[in-house]
Amino acid sequence: MDVEKVYKEAGALLEGHFILSSGNHSNRYLQSAKVLEDPKRAEMLAKELARQIRESGLEVDTVCAPALGGVLAGYELARALGVRSIFVERKEGQMELRRGFEVAPGEKVLICEDIITTGGSAMEAARIIEKLGAQVVGFAALANRGFCRRIGTEKEAKPECKLPEEKPFFALADFEFAMYSPEECPLCAAGSTAVKPGSRGN
Repeated sequence: MDVEKVYKEAGALLEGHFILSSGNHSNRYLQSAKVLEDPKRAEMLAKELARQIRESGLEVDTVCAPALGGVLAGYELARALGVRSIFVERKEGQMELRRGFEVAPGEKVLICEDIITTGGSAMEAARIIEKLGAQVVGFAALANRGFCRRIGTEKEAKPECKLPEEKPFFALADFEFAMYSPEECPLCAAGSTAVKPGSRGN
């Protein structure tokens, strides 16, 4: 599957001058919400991700997503795998499992995001699940920003990656974009004004 083509056709691979959640700048931005707004496209991507997970032999009882960005991807992946879907969300800045969701001791949980950059939010979700006694067996995302090594590639994880090396990470494709600090951004130097897209911007 040509995942980059799927993102482009959905208008989800943006070109311009963007402020990332890290504060760095880039000339490209992934907006997975645009991919997931079409249920058929979301189902197609989730089925391909589920296929990779099944072929690996990983046992999964439940998919857990960090809200808000991961909820749709997590639900579609759970549906494709035929397992339960839950999510964690922030309350006063802290991730919590709410809304009556529970996990059982030893329950095998896969953490799913729409996009994983360094894996910080995924790890917050994982810590909550493990604190409640369940077992986090791996991580998944539709898109990987290239900091963490996904199953099926030889690329080493970068120092910024927060995902544990001993647990598998599944993603459909790597999207490695140039990033610049605001002080060294050539787009800013050329007079362009950066915008902040996504769930934390617009």
